[in-house]
Amino acid sequence: MPKAGPNLAEALRRYWGYHEFRPKQENVIRSLLAAHDTCVVMPTGGGKSLCYQLPAVVSGKTVVVVSPLIALMQDQAAQLAQMGIPAAAINSFQSAAERRQVMEKATRGEYRLLYLSPERLAAENTFDWLSKVPVGFFAVDEAHCISEWGHEFRPDYRQLSRLRTSFPQLPIAAFTASATRQVRHDILKQLQMRDPDLYIASFHRQNLSYVVHECEARTQMELLGRALRHYAGESVIVYSPTIRRVEETVEYLEESGMLAIPYHAKMEASMRRQNQERWMSDEVRVLVGTIAFGLGINKPAVRAVIHLSLPKSIEQYYQEAGRAGRDGRPADCVLLWQKRDHILLDFFIGKISDDAERERSIERKRVISRFADSHGCRHRQICLHFGETPKWESCGSCDNCGAKPEWLKEKVSATPKFAARDRSFSPTSFPSTFRSLPPSEQRPVRESVPAEADPVLAEYLREWRRNMARENKVPAYIILHDSTLEELCRRRPANFAELKQVTGIGEKKADVYGAEILQALRNFGDGVRAAPTAAREPAPAEQTLRLLHEGRSFEEIARIRARQVSTVVCTVASLIETGQVKLDPKWISPDAQPLIEAACLKQGVERLKDIKEAVPAYVSFDDIRLVVAHLRAENRVRAKTA
Repeated sequence: MPKAGPNLAEALRRYWGYHEFRPKQENVIRSLLAAHDTCVVMPTGGGKSLCYQLPAVVSGKTVVVVSPLIALMQDQAAQLAQMGIPAAAINSFQSAAERRQVMEKATRGEYRLLYLSPERLAAENTFDWLSKVPVGFFAVDEAHCISEWGHEFRPDYRQLSRLRTSFPQLPIAAFTASATRQVRHDILKQLQMRDPDLYIASFHRQNLSYVVHECEARTQMELLGRALRHYAGESVIVYSPTIRRVEETVEYLEESGMLAIPYHAKMEASMRRQNQERWMSDEVRVLVGTIAFGLGINKPAVRAVIHLSLPKSIEQYYQEAGRAGRDGRPADCVLLWQKRDHILLDFFIGKISDDAERERSIERKRVISRFADSHGCRHRQICLHFGETPKWESCGSCDNCGAKPEWLKEKVSATPKFAARDRSFSPTSFPSTFRSLPPSEQRPVRESVPAEADPVLAEYLREWRRNMARENKVPAYIILHDSTLEELCRRRPANFAELKQVTGIGEKKADVYGAEILQALRNFGDGVRAAPTAAREPAPAEQTLRLLHEGRSFEEIARIRARQVSTVVCTVASLIETGQVKLDPKWISPDAQPLIEAACLKQGVERLKDIKEAVPAYVSFDDIRLVVAHLRAENRVRAKTA
């Protein structure tokens, strides 16, 4: 009589607190448990990680996960530990002693999951050491990185072909959210997969609404401000093309009364981590970042992703926009682009030295440009790009199919103006997202937040979760997902039996946090509420002005405010131009001021680029900005007294 297989449903409930699988998950898991090579293409939010985590738990062997981001590896290992699943990561942030300890435990089979970067896998002696680990299979995450046709090609991923030659008997699983048919074939070839099981989920994210709108530089920020007021109280990601634009956008939003935080590669790692944590725990609802932000971000309740420039490819856009609505509820993907975005994309393409890669990038640009200009269904275009042919012509949930938000229909003023700093982002306001009626093929979608979910209780539980996250030194979502908090609000369990019925609370979570969750619910019933929101921070200009009065240098202000020096210079220039501060000669390069003033007499004070070409090379744009602001302020004073 054949031996019965593992009880997958029981493992799903016990560790993850889920009561049913998402589409294709169980089939993928059974393929891996049957030791088949497997390639999985699932949209962001489709539940790829569970597909290799659950087999690791029930098999009793170690699954080695190759992942490109250290922060993501650490978060996943911490999340698994919270669920009672032994896991670890090996990365460059660890000391030699810490890495050695993990390696020794791994050889003893103490981990169910072990996370490695492709660079670590390529290191000397790694394969010799792995041969002593009881590996069940290898899981390659973000597998599109192995293909030169993929939008995030990483040469170190090419080393993964050694997995097959070094461990010919072990299965290999590849996972990605954004692979075209050509990239999928390349993944199978590069990993030398043998008769793999292939699982491709639909690329049609029915709960997402796509809106693409061409705008001008002078109106883009007003449109962004309108959009963010529409999503007040909701989590939003804003993608900006450059570090400078990230900081300018954050400054603009804060001056306009909307709290936002930046995320980019030039920030100190600790500050990036802190900002990510503040956003993940709902302390701040709007995060403005470059593409450095987001890979592996596991926050289900993101109501909008807004791009402020054309992405480099459809794949990049699909992956980034797909971070909205991972909880299955309606969410919006907004692309506010300008004609000048083409210049920036051409600049990035021009920096590519490899001829073949440059040609691929040019083709990607052509495709994303056609997508932006097209009048056809956005969902259909995306599906066709990835090799899926929908049976429908119109989705009912993109701008070209009639779903256009009210904030975009209003006329944009020539001179954008905003209300005073009113901090209108209330944590207890839950506006619904825009949608038109979907076609009959679509499944019905739920409202953004169910009516029975008490927002006051939700905020109280978020505060409890933030405190737990600080105590445990982990991201807030690792304690409990947003969707789990909302279900707690609806169900309000009174005992452990009822608590274990809440989706996302497995046995380990119930053991560790159950008593405190139930006590928090009782406290709320007795009238306890979340602490009042702290008083608003001063506006960026107010902060910079105060620091200037303290005698701080631009470099010190940049460090204190976690900004680039150029951003601080722009703020100071605004203060000079509005007469709030006088130009200090020590802020300018020696002997630069008279040269700039002479150039301004000939060129005027409107185009900084023309002034830069008329002065010596050592005179910086920062020097020019400050002197031009000074001249404009003087001109304004003269005009008033004339």
